[in-house]
Order: sequence, then structure tokens, then C-alpha cells
Amino acid sequence: MVCQTLLSSSRRFEHWMRHSALPLWTTRGMHQGNQGAVERLSFDGSADLKSDKRTRVTARQMFVLAYATQMDWLSGAGNLITGLEAYLDASARHPEFSQGYVHRLEANNSIAEGRQDTYDLAFFLLAYAWRFRALGDKQALQRAELLMRHLDHNFKGDRGGWEDKQTEVIIRRQNPHMHLFEAFIALYEATGSSKWLARAGEVFNLFETRFYDDNNEVLLEYFDAHWNPITINGHYLVEPGHMLEWVWLLCRYNEYANTPVVRYTEALYERALELGTDPNSGLLWDQVSPEGQVITASKRCWPMTELIKANIALAGEGHSRYESRAAEAIELLLHHYLKVPTPGSYIDRLDAQNKVIDHSAPASTLYHLALAAGESALYCRSQEID
Repeated sequence: MVCQTLLSSSRRFEHWMRHSALPLWTTRGMHQGNQGAVERLSFDGSADLKSDKRTRVTARQMFVLAYATQMDWLSGAGNLITGLEAYLDASARHPEFSQGYVHRLEANNSIAEGRQDTYDLAFFLLAYAWRFRALGDKQALQRAELLMRHLDHNFKGDRGGWEDKQTEVIIRRQNPHMHLFEAFIALYEATGSSKWLARAGEVFNLFETRFYDDNNEVLLEYFDAHWNPITINGHYLVEPGHMLEWVWLLCRYNEYANTPVVRYTEALYERALELGTDPNSGLLWDQVSPEGQVITASKRCWPMTELIKANIALAGEGHSRYESRAAEAIELLLHHYLKVPTPGSYIDRLDAQNKVIDHSAPASTLYHLALAAGESALYCRSQEID
């Protein structure tokens, strides 16, 4: 049986997602007249209608809608997803590569930034996987196949992985690959096709040989064209939130690939907390160095959701002590980030003294919150059944 502390915290979190967050973001979080997902909500809960629109935000919201359907939190999501996709097809298709979307639109839906970003495209793959899984949308699976061909033909790197089109200077990032890893696992779960698991294996190989720093037991973020680690402003950057996200993903990958990952998950988890925890609040710093120097002394909401997911993943492998840690992380999230005047909105970023940096709520954060609420709820349900 699951510990009562986690059960109580998880239920509160799930209730917030189902009865506050989803009603807010499926109404005020959508532009009227089938004009896509709102980029952010203001502190009073009103939609920011003047901001540029990143296409990845709409992809993430399509994922949230499908995931919420699978969790039985939401009904009627299919029509919302169809509307979002129609909007993207009409406004955001890349003029040269029709399988992909541009990076960013202006508020009036003209193209603001026409480049394609591997990070963005990973979230379309994730959304397609969940649309097929939750809604039986076969067209979504066809779109995933076409997008994967596009990635292979136009983005595949000479030395493994997929190239990053973010800048003209060749900088390779682990982050887009982490989300491709997530999407490939989701596509395998949705279809049972071993080709998607093989794709995940390609990324796992990069993790073992490039992303993971064995000497310092940390995850590195930035690399040159030859996959050599590089510094940014004189520092090798480590993001505790990403290290914890990899713990969750590696546990999922091991479930299907039966690949030993425990030496990575244990090290990433312990080092993320050792290097990344603010001792005064228990929250996580955004960026640190491998030696533990705080590089970016702010604390975004999403790393706490990854701490929840990492604890749940490790608890699912039979380590019950992580149940109470998951409950603690949920309570920190609820207390510091979800106590706002508009039910279902949230605070995205705090400073070193835990003061709010920006009172607006970016829509992109909902993806993290939905997964953390879902993972904790599913774990509690499975333990209650047992």
C-alpha cells in the first residue's frame, strides 16, 4: 500500500489539475476563433493576446489534451486538438519543408521566426504518440512517420543524434535529444513497434557516451560539432531538473529495453539534489556547475515536477523511501508555485530569495505539471490495487 502522505498529496495535486488547471487552460488558454494556444496568462488570469506564439507551445498543449483524456481528466479533447492542428497547418507550416512547422509566429499569425528547431519537433512527435494512444487518431501516427523522415533527412548528424538548428554556430544540445528520447518511448508505448524503441536506443547511446559525465556523475548540456563538451560564459552548465528528468526517462526505457540503468539513475538523482538544492527552501536551482557553484540563482517551477517524477519512478522500482520524498516535492510545488489568485494558474519562476520574478504563467509549463500529476496519480492507483 502507498504511504498515506503521498496519497493525500497526490490527490490534492490531481484535483488541482483536473478541476482547476484544465478548465482554465482549455478556455482562457486558447485563442478565440481557432487561433492556437495562448502563450501565457497574466497574473489576473487574463490571456496575453499580444505575444508571439511559439509552435512548440501548441504542440505541448495538444499533448496535454491527449494525456488528460487518457487520464480520464477531460472529455471532448479531440475537437480542441483538431482545431489546434488546423490552425498550425494554416499558419505555421514551413514554406520549404511541409512536414515541419516554423519556430514562432507573431500575434497576427505571420511568421516571426522561420527556422525549424529539433527541440520543437520533438514535442510534435510526443503529441502524435499520445493522440494515437488516447484517441486512436491514426492520422497522428502517419504524421509522426512523416516527421521522423523529415528529421532523418534534414537534421541527422554525422556523428550521431540530430543537429540543432537553433543558431548558425554549431552547438549540440542534449535537451532536444532528451525530448526525442521521451517521444520515441511514447511512440513505442502507443504502437508496440520495435523501430521506435530502436530510435530510443540511439539516444540512450548518446547519453552514455556524450551527455553523461562519468567523472563528475552529472549530465552536461552543451557540446561542439564533434560532441566535445563546451562551456557557456566560462562554465560547464548542469541543470538539476534535466538530471532528474533523465532519471524518470531511464527508468521507463529500462522497463522496455531491459538495459541496466541503475548506476546512472542513482548517481543522477543524488548528484542533482546534492548540487542543485537550495538548503533554505528545498527548491532546485536552475543551473549549477559540476562543482556545485550556483550559476543561475533562480528556481523555475518545472524542475520540481521532475523531482516528483524521479521519486515516483524510483518508488516504482521498489524503493518505498521515495514515496515520502515524492510527497514532500508535491507539497513544495503546491506551496511555492500553485498558490495564486487564479485557480489553475501558477508561478513559473522564483529568485534566490523565493520572490516571484515574473507573475505571468507560460503555457509551456502545463506539460510538466500534467505529467507530474499523472505519474503520481498512476503510481498511487497501482499501489492501491496491489
